[in-house]
Amino acid sequence: TGAIGDGWPTDLDELKKLAPLVRDSQFCEGFRHAKLANKERLAAYLKKRMGIDIDPRSIFDVQIKRMHEYKRQLLNVLHVVALYQDLKAGGHRVPRTVMFSGKAAPGYETAKQIIRLIHDVAAVVNADPETCDKLKVVFIPNYSVSVAEVVIPAADLSEQISTAGTEASGTGNMKLSLNGALTIGTLDGANIEIRDAVGGDNMFIFGLDEAEVSAWRARGYDPASIYRSDPVLTSILDAIGGGAFSPGDPHRHRSLVDGLLHGGDRYFILADFKSYCAAQLAVEMLFRDPTEWTRKAILNVANMGRFSADATIRRYAKDIWGIPVAP
Repeated sequence: TGAIGDGWPTDLDELKKLAPLVRDSQFCEGFRHAKLANKERLAAYLKKRMGIDIDPRSIFDVQIKRMHEYKRQLLNVLHVVALYQDLKAGGHRVPRTVMFSGKAAPGYETAKQIIRLIHDVAAVVNADPETCDKLKVVFIPNYSVSVAEVVIPAADLSEQISTAGTEASGTGNMKLSLNGALTIGTLDGANIEIRDAVGGDNMFIFGLDEAEVSAWRARGYDPASIYRSDPVLTSILDAIGGGAFSPGDPHRHRSLVDGLLHGGDRYFILADFKSYCAAQLAVEMLFRDPTEWTRKAILNVANMGRFSADATIRRYAKDIWGIPVAP
């Protein structure tokens, strides 16, 4: 408001006036300060609610949405295990806090199993003195609007990683981008519209597109061959399936691994894994450059006006209902 005036809450296109301010060092510093304040607020909230300490200067990597196999929280967990194994092997990574939140349908056993896996991975990773200053995993309970109001303004990275061709639209990705989070995602649902609005250079696109998914299905998809050919993936799935994250119940997560290797990997998690990891490495490289990260975050905010409810209703009135539109 101080930079562009107070018209933007009722006309979100006014946010376009922020775009030239990416060259204003004072504004960029203020933007970073506001983001850090929101991250500190979320850290305090999680400390009070869950008793967990997180580093506000780490990457806040956020996936908050309904728990479903096509939304691929499991792909995110596999990457968390990859980070953990790399750190244990002496790798140097940018500190990261990976946050999940969401609810599974009452009878959706696989989604509930993924929630169990996230908690089990978190229990091991967060308690390991060799890694806990570089990697934390948090499952925030009872996702709600009130939780979103604290999490979304604090997010650095927005996980929108559904299998291409499965997401109807998506609006959480819009809210996160509007709050200055950079999107990592597939070309699916509203990610495509966000790319058109903010530019592909200002987000992290990875994985198969819808046509490629269809082509893989048509010619026959063998996820086990990907597992055998990728030693990183082999190590991750062997650890999960062998009870490394559930020592009291070594077979607890075997069904998830079997579903990938022998159940057809319906949502192409293994097919997209390597591309996803490469995109996550690009995230780390950019986060090391606060100036460039801030520039891209501001451009995300500046170009989100087209997704406002007001703009949508105006388009419906003009193009579908054929009624006069107020200026």
